Amino acid sequence: MPKSRPYSSSPVFGRRMLIGLGVLLAAALLAGLAARLAGGGHADHPAAQPTTAPRPASPAPSSAEPSGEATGSVARPPHTTSPTDYATEFARTLWSYDTRTLDQPGFVNGLRLWLTSESQYADGSSVEAQVPDPVLWSRMRDNEQTSTARDLQAHLPDGFRQAVAQDPGALSRAYIYAVTVTGTVDIAWNGGGRGGESRAITLAVQCRPQQDCALAAIAPTVYP
Repeated sequence: MPKSRPYSSSPVFGRRMLIGLGVLLAAALLAGLAARLAGGGHADHPAAQPTTAPRPASPAPSSAEPSGEATGSVARPPHTTSPTDYATEFARTLWSYDTRTLDQPGFVNGLRLWLTSESQYADGSSVEAQVPDPVLWSRMRDNEQTSTARDLQAHLPDGFRQAVAQDPGALSRAYIYAVTVTGTVDIAWNGGGRGGESRAITLAVQCRPQQDCALAAIAPTVYP
């Protein structure tokens, strides 16, 4: 019998989506990411700035390979030097999937290909935390659930702009930009069921000079 409603594409979103209230929270996230990514060593503050210099495209090395078990595919990272463009495409990939043709490990491994090859900055656990666990994914697959992202918009939060303005040298240490992406996700499941919900996520995107952008981490806090 057709199920009456879809499973949430990622219940972690609701628990992690805390709305920031200003510069102090933005600065706190900068400090938190710096401490985690630096592994307790020198503070490499992730930051954002309103302008980016042109950088020739080059492939972003991966830290994981697909499991090979899934029959579907996960979009590969784009060749871009724009933090906002990169964040938009990652959010589109994270929020778009077809459980009928893609298994959970294959989806996770595909997303991990977006991570920077610099291990001190790559936080794979923050990516996996955004994906339904294998049990829930299996139930979603039984339900033939699909998800499609649309109307995506990305911006550099004002709090991060202000934080980097207070520490201009922070950006040149790790070249990590904070980018918030918002959008709508359309969910469909067997029996003709459909639904939709708004989403928002903040990403730490690394865009070093002369290199393509790569994902560093998914931040635990979303800023407007």
